[in-house]
Parts: sequence; C-alpha cells; structure tokens
Amino acid sequence: MTHSLQVLNFAIPLLLYPSSSFLYSNLTTKKMLKLSASSDSHNPIKCRQLLIIRTAIILLIFSFYIPLTAQTCRVSAGVNSHGARCYMEVYEYDYVSEKPSFPGGDSKLVEFINKHREYPDKAYRDGIQGKVTCSFVIHPSGSVSHIKVLKGVEETLNQEAVRILGMMPPWVPGIMNGQPVPVRVIWSVPFRK
Repeated sequence: MTHSLQVLNFAIPLLLYPSSSFLYSNLTTKKMLKLSASSDSHNPIKCRQLLIIRTAIILLIFSFYIPLTAQTCRVSAGVNSHGARCYMEVYEYDYVSEKPSFPGGDSKLVEFINKHREYPDKAYRDGIQGKVTCSFVIHPSGSVSHIKVLKGVEETLNQEAVRILGMMPPWVPGIMNGQPVPVRVIWSVPFRK
C-alpha cells in the first residue's frame, strides 16, 4: 500500500505542475521519506483513505480537461447553384443526450417496415435475401431525409429499403443541451424468403 502512496505522491505534483516537475518531485520525495518514517504510514486504514482521496483529486482534475461534446459527422446535402458539393453537420445517434425515436419505439418501427415492405418479384424468385443497412437524418422537426444505403444486398432490394424508410412518419427528434438537433440514424431493413 505504501508503494501506491509513493507513486501518487510523486505523480500529483507532476500532473499539477509539469513545467517545474523537478522541484516538486524532490519536495515530494522528502515528504515521502517523512511519511514512511512516521508510525501512521503503517496504518492500512489511513493509507487506504489517503489513496482514495488522492485518486479522487486526480479524477476531479482530469474531469475538467475532458471535453463533454457530442460527436458529429457530415452528411452530403447535394450540390449548390455553383456546382460545389454541400454538407450538413449532424449528430451521431449514440452521442446525443436523448436519442431520436420512431413513434411507439423500435418495435413499432419493425412493424411499420414489415407492413410496408414489398419484396421485389425478381429478387424473390432468384432467392436473393439479406439486410440492407441504411443511414438517414432525423431533423429537429422529426422529418426524415438524406436516406443512403451503407451496405446493400441487390439494387432492387436497396431501392425498396430506401422507399420504405422514405415513407416513415415524423420521429421524436434527438435532443442535445435541451434543444432538438439533427441526428444520423443507422437502421437495417431485412429481406427474407
């Protein structure tokens, strides 16, 4: 246990004052020698308390340096009047405080897909099956746009997945910092015989 204390005694000044670490590391070494010579250093409860306090201080210090930001990505928004490609910045699904949701939840979304899915005839006859994974944006209004196939199976199945997702009713939008924000969602549409 005293070894852990020695490491923390040495590490805290380095973390707090990295530019003058030599001065503080020597000062800490002197304090470490005094601590190890005192009778309290052999008290396991006191050592454990000191270790917990020092760990809490380090975690508190580092918590101010870790930014609490959501991850965003750029989604192609088409081409402007000058022919330049435009992008919109949207939040990633896993990084918003409240995730967007289909009215009624995921089970209702699966129900919606199953109700509106029309298996393309040729793909059905040829036995083509699989999952078409798509991304789409849920806007602050709840509307759905920018549907894109990320991992397709076959062109007619891909088109059917995009058609179904384009028919979805407005979602409950995602929330970040108390405000509705655009969020990119990834969902798969299954096709099985």
